[in-house]
Amino acid sequence: MIYKNFKDKKLSALGMGCMRLPVIDSDNSKIDMEASKEMIAYAFEKGINYFDTAWGYHGGQSELVMGEILKDYKRDSFYLASKFPGYDLENMEKVEEIFETQLNKCQVDYFDFYLFHNVCEVNIDGYLDEKFGIYEYLMKQKENGRIKHLGFSTHGTLDTMKRFLDAYGKDMEFCQIQLNWLDWDFQNAKEKVELLRGYNIPIWVMEPVRGGSLASLNKVYEDRLKTLRPEWTMPEWAFRFLQNIDDVTVTLSGMSNFSQLKENIDTYGENVVMSKEEIDTLLDIAKDMTSKKTLPCTGCRYCTTYCPMELNIPWFIELYNEHIYSGGGFIAPMALDAMEDGKRPSDCIGCQACEAVCPQNIKISEMMADFTANIKWED
Repeated sequence: MIYKNFKDKKLSALGMGCMRLPVIDSDNSKIDMEASKEMIAYAFEKGINYFDTAWGYHGGQSELVMGEILKDYKRDSFYLASKFPGYDLENMEKVEEIFETQLNKCQVDYFDFYLFHNVCEVNIDGYLDEKFGIYEYLMKQKENGRIKHLGFSTHGTLDTMKRFLDAYGKDMEFCQIQLNWLDWDFQNAKEKVELLRGYNIPIWVMEPVRGGSLASLNKVYEDRLKTLRPEWTMPEWAFRFLQNIDDVTVTLSGMSNFSQLKENIDTYGENVVMSKEEIDTLLDIAKDMTSKKTLPCTGCRYCTTYCPMELNIPWFIELYNEHIYSGGGFIAPMALDAMEDGKRPSDCIGCQACEAVCPQNIKISEMMADFTANIKWED
């Protein structure tokens, strides 16, 4: 197992994400305890020492199961991470209650790593609002030794990350972002890496195989990669790409069966330096994959200059592309839910003034109509 230095700790470069543990009868809230015990025992045996859970994983069962399993191991033999669930705004006033409950569920006296969960457009104001006291409370727990290291995870935009970092960046010790070769450009992951680098904040990776979608590619793409590394599987390509980003400390994988666990542990038996040709090929495939389903916006912002409603059209296109490419998901609805009335895609009046100046000839009014009809968010 590869280990990365983090302050006075050596963390396994591959961490076990506990959001996709084995389940019974395909019921996400019914974790298979015995299968999970066997997998975690094997993970320990092969050197994994980082385990990542959260309040909402497996319908609230993940922390309970991890507490039951990890109580049989010496407390100093593993690092446990959990998170404050600010993705649900109803939790903002409950930070103390939730934190105490999490310690009890996990059967520990402290968390090695604790995160503001999913800092995004919906909750950024709440996280920054002093009346909720979330930052102050968590910093107090850190002072008391009940949180060893404090960080945050995010699926938010670059601007949202900047707002959070402007407020709390000096106290953030790590950040967990969605990072993989497809999202390097598609979701501006490269820019997020550069932003965190400016704050000297090491990176934890989530969605390294993008929910499994990068584990199996179109045969044309797989054949291109096989000509370069015939021995590598598609998941291995994803993990090797991350090994070549110096800022990455821990890569979390939600492994739900022994096959995935064993294959990923084998991959993390050594670091492999990829050639420029190999990395460029991956990124070229990513560009080709995303361009087939998405709109070719370059972010020139000519459209916003002429929009009588002053809508943020390039951002809408970015969200639309993500939603269409991924076949759904929570990112677009989550972002749109945070928008003020009068500034949503549904507020487009279809005047087509934007289309008249779009150098890519994007049918923006049609995109807005489809967005409004097919991507649902809270009113």
